[in-house]
Amino acid sequence: MRAPAAVRDIQSLLSMRGAAAIAIKEVQTYFTSPMGYIVAMVYLAASGFWFGLSISGFFPEASPEGYIRNTPFLLILLAPAMTMRLLAEEQKLGTIELLLTSPVRDWEVVLGKFAASLVFFVATMSLTLYYVVLLYAFGDPDSGPVWSGYLGLILYGSTALSIGLLASSLTNNQIVSLVVGLGILLVLTLIEQASRLLDGVWSTLLSQIGLTTHLEDFYRGVIDTTHIVYYITFTMVFLFLTVRSLETRRWR
Repeated sequence: MRAPAAVRDIQSLLSMRGAAAIAIKEVQTYFTSPMGYIVAMVYLAASGFWFGLSISGFFPEASPEGYIRNTPFLLILLAPAMTMRLLAEEQKLGTIELLLTSPVRDWEVVLGKFAASLVFFVATMSLTLYYVVLLYAFGDPDSGPVWSGYLGLILYGSTALSIGLLASSLTNNQIVSLVVGLGILLVLTLIEQASRLLDGVWSTLLSQIGLTTHLEDFYRGVIDTTHIVYYITFTMVFLFLTVRSLETRRWR
């Protein structure tokens, strides 16, 4: 019964404009599906836990903004969870062929679904601004690290979501998509740790490839355009690979 309904949803997009129509449909799905709320609740619960530890002095070197620093580790799991169904479900239901043979181009499909996941992520993360209100109400935090930290998390999150979307394009199984996305993010996170075992140019190269390396300046309140370019470039690369992954379906 799900397939005909899904087909009708796809057909209704043909009267709208490409990526925007797909983004609107997917955003509506995020805010009406149980999975979207589960992911949001896990994110908020974990952020609240780290916020509590940060202000309680549980860690000797913890700062009130410590919950921001721990968010990337949550996104290693949550970003693939947010994106695992976006293309995998389309392939499972058979509606991907309808999308790819419609006037909507491949890059519009990818961009629309990516934009929807980014909107949902930013909307979820905006709920943690409650912690910022508490910081200003009961303390005097340094505004620089707080707001630059949020900027860094949005950039990091966009890259993580593009990786999850690529994983979703490679399979029609959502669990496989989750595992593949998780694996790629783990590698790009742990590669920074591996760089510490090396010396010279290889250490520098691996360190610069690592996703979390470029967050450190944001945590300190420093906004460096080099880091912004890094995240935007990586996001574009993974979105490009997702488009090419969809294009290969035409030849299968």
